[in-house]
Amino acid sequence: MSETVERHEFGAEVGRLLDLVVHALYSDREIFLRELVANAADAVDRRRFEALTGAAPGVPEGGAVRVVPDKAARTLTISDPGIGMAKADLAENLGTIARSGTRAFTQSLADAKPGERPSLIGQFGVGFYSAFMVAERVEVTSRRAGSEEAWTWSSEGKGDYTLARAERAEPGTDIVLHVKPDAEEFLEPIRLRTVIRKWADHITMPITVAEDGKDEPANEGTALWRKPKAEITAEGYAEFYRHLGHNFDEPWATLHWHAEGTVEFTALLFIPGMKPFQVVEGERESRVRLHVRRMFITDEAALLPPWLRFVQGVVDTEDLPLNVSREMLQATPVLARIRRAVTNRVLSELKTRAKEAETYAGFWENFGPALKEGIYEDTEHRNDLAGLLRFRSSAAEGWTSLADYVSRMKEGQEAIYVLSGESAEALAKSPQLEGFRARGVEVLLLSDQIDAFWPERLGTFEEKPIRSITQGNVDLSGIGEAAEGGEAADVSKLLPLLKDALKEDVSEVRATDRLVDSAVVLAAPEFGPDLHMQRLLQRAGRDFGAMKPVLEINPRHPLIRGLAAKAEAGDVSDAAGLLLDLARVQDGDTPRDPAAFTRRVAEALAAGLG
Repeated sequence: MSETVERHEFGAEVGRLLDLVVHALYSDREIFLRELVANAADAVDRRRFEALTGAAPGVPEGGAVRVVPDKAARTLTISDPGIGMAKADLAENLGTIARSGTRAFTQSLADAKPGERPSLIGQFGVGFYSAFMVAERVEVTSRRAGSEEAWTWSSEGKGDYTLARAERAEPGTDIVLHVKPDAEEFLEPIRLRTVIRKWADHITMPITVAEDGKDEPANEGTALWRKPKAEITAEGYAEFYRHLGHNFDEPWATLHWHAEGTVEFTALLFIPGMKPFQVVEGERESRVRLHVRRMFITDEAALLPPWLRFVQGVVDTEDLPLNVSREMLQATPVLARIRRAVTNRVLSELKTRAKEAETYAGFWENFGPALKEGIYEDTEHRNDLAGLLRFRSSAAEGWTSLADYVSRMKEGQEAIYVLSGESAEALAKSPQLEGFRARGVEVLLLSDQIDAFWPERLGTFEEKPIRSITQGNVDLSGIGEAAEGGEAADVSKLLPLLKDALKEDVSEVRATDRLVDSAVVLAAPEFGPDLHMQRLLQRAGRDFGAMKPVLEINPRHPLIRGLAAKAEAGDVSDAAGLLLDLARVQDGDTPRDPAAFTRRVAEALAAGLG
């Protein structure tokens, strides 16, 4: 072995672990640049901290992390003016997998005051080895601050490494990656700037990428969320919002706060002013970005529940535990507390904004359906969300809340009545509302797809049950006064005849007093889904088995009175089928046999004209 070059074996099982790092630990090769830039920024922070105590010289003025691609030599160099490493540091930190100098340094500061601790990112031990995803050989030349000696660590990542004396004019570290043929994209300056902008845009240390002999800035270098709110203008917030989510509008709400206590984090969140474009239709995951000490870690940490997925922004924490890969967060109590705190803060903001009816209406039209999903799936926040819901109504203009509805309930009314369907405009004209309008009873009109599901989960509001007016036998006799109509016919003989004629299609035929102008209407049985839910399930190909609707007839309608008179003859089968199809059409459904239905209608019209 040469006196100037020392060859060493890696620590135990390093070969197997290196293979894991290169082929399994990270899902995207570009992550290597994030890891190396993070390590470089940490080294600079560490040098600054030691300079305060006199243990190391300060960082040179204008120092930056430099990324230098060389296509001709097929090398990529990451240089920093940081604390550097001595020979022993190189062997200890780079020669043993899952050991990190930053982590050891951070542990040595356990007794330091929070305000005196540098902000360090690389506490993970294996990030450096991600370089082997794109490099066939890696060389690290480093000079420890305060030392005149420099050393080069070199390895192909195959079980051993070498250490050799080197020259470096200033303290710091140069990492040279001899890039694999299939990774030459990372020798393109524009590709490097894109990766840095994505993963390390807000590291405060300047990062540059060399192109045509010049060092071009690659990161913004300022973590906006770390600034005091008093120093940020509305334009500054809006510019960051548009940069973060590639938006073109103004944020509807901006939430910026710093949380301390059992968990410490800073959050800057935005509620958009318009509904964002979804690249993937039906995407339900929150994409709030998780940062650790300004470094972007992931946007897949589910920091907010799916029903708040429209919220955009950044959460930056000081002490969130991570596992060996920054892409895989541990399910820690700390992360759970952050999620809870962030969710509650957004809910608090929405409750405050909901008091401003005009501005809240715009938010609700954009994101109301998402909040309703929370009613369906989130038991913890269900009651909080109920107060944020807004609806169209059969008795009020604009949007109304459940609390507003309860305040207007009629004497003797015990339930909150709702009607679900395809659109509020169509529902407002539904025959289902006739009896309610006649007695002055308000009905909430629910026209979102999720409206078929959440009312049953919520169940009640302010101890008032929520009830679909198409389900069961709704008794309005104790509320208000019914509208005057024609004399009610005796339908005692007609009802069994209709039921017998329609026994294959309905579960029951009964008289009702909740119709005024219409002859018939459909209802769902007391137990099971209401009519709108049944239609949705039918479209999805779901089998109802024995579930059949109830046909309700209006004894005061001329058509029913006429049929009641003919019931003595005992033949109402044709009329029965026509009544059922009329009821289906009224509810936005199709006749059982459209051709037969149109023929019967034509015959009835001809008979009337005759």
